[in-house]
Amino acid sequence: MHVMGHSEPRREIEIIPAQVKVIEHVREIYSCRNCEHNETSVPIIKAPMPEPVIKGSAASPSAIAHIMVQKYVNALPLYRQELDFIVNGFTLSRQTMANWMIYCVEHWLNPLYELMKSFLIKEEVLHADETVLQVLHEPGRASRTNSYMWLYMTSIFTTLRIVLYEYQETRSSSHPKRFLENFKGFLHSDGYSGYHTLSPGITICGCWAHARRAFADALKVAPPDARAGTASQTGLDFCNRLFALEREYDKECLTPEERFQARLERSKPVSDALFAWAATVSALPKSALGKALHYLFEQRPYLENVYKDGRLELSNNRAERSIKPFVIGRKNWMFSASPKGARASAVIYSIIETAKMNKLKPFEYLKHIFETMPNISPDKYGDLLPWSETLPERCKLGSQDAGAGNEKSALPEDPDEGSL
Repeated sequence: MHVMGHSEPRREIEIIPAQVKVIEHVREIYSCRNCEHNETSVPIIKAPMPEPVIKGSAASPSAIAHIMVQKYVNALPLYRQELDFIVNGFTLSRQTMANWMIYCVEHWLNPLYELMKSFLIKEEVLHADETVLQVLHEPGRASRTNSYMWLYMTSIFTTLRIVLYEYQETRSSSHPKRFLENFKGFLHSDGYSGYHTLSPGITICGCWAHARRAFADALKVAPPDARAGTASQTGLDFCNRLFALEREYDKECLTPEERFQARLERSKPVSDALFAWAATVSALPKSALGKALHYLFEQRPYLENVYKDGRLELSNNRAERSIKPFVIGRKNWMFSASPKGARASAVIYSIIETAKMNKLKPFEYLKHIFETMPNISPDKYGDLLPWSETLPERCKLGSQDAGAGNEKSALPEDPDEGSL
């Protein structure tokens, strides 16, 4: 019989588990035979070899990249990685892995972090947020005392996608004031008063999503069949109208200048009506509705700043979404052992999350960094920034990376998307 044709192919996804290999680097050594016989000295030349990422260590760029991605993308603590290596017949202690990551942060990732920060503070619109972090061995502090991970990121109306984390022991306003010392422009934030004491050159934009959430929480107090027509429902309806208008602006693909004008003509009358209505509502100060009204009026100067520029957003949800990977990771590894480890985690999260925002593969990008930086001069570090056009194609996400039959990004914006 002969082949007369082929049926439609049946496609399967094959998983190749991670493998551990020991790579030996051998350098050839050259000498001159003529000199050996006829000269008093013999020149010896060694073949060139790339510098290691950590001298005197068995660490490789791929090994360190793998460990970082497992912890900071997949939220797999080092002790679980240690067990996974043992199950696969290889011993690598969690302490060694931690030391490798701290070393690579101090020698290689910190310069990239500082470069990204220099670009971040030149922007005119930023977002900020913060969340708690437990650090066990902070000098002079109890192990259960809350420390904080701060986040700063660029807006949607920019060509540069940057998100930076910073570890600090407290929630003091002095930390964003120092971090944003050279920044001038608009800063999106939640209602935390610490942001309101920054330099006069920074205009704080409040978060309408928080105002909406307060009315939504107040509405939940009433029975479902008694919610219609309540003050909480009315406040929520006003907020919903503002967000519905924003969706209309998105559909109309308005430029920042057009969005600025549209908000003044269509959105501001809605918010003005909300504040006028809220002034007529009476509620107990400690009730859910009372808290919603208090937040609304306390934040009014900052909420209304959204009408000052068409590049501003109605909420600070971008920052809240970007800090979520850290919050999910924290549920798994729970704490940092030391301030040095917490600072290293902040830098690694910054590099990885910025890479994801720029549609890079975290593992390939980190591997490329650790292969390249030991072998180039500091003035070339700019070529390794996540938006650099000189990055190799293997670092970039392509259509083939989305998976069979899946047209969505391989890195969904919501870490919970598709959860069982």
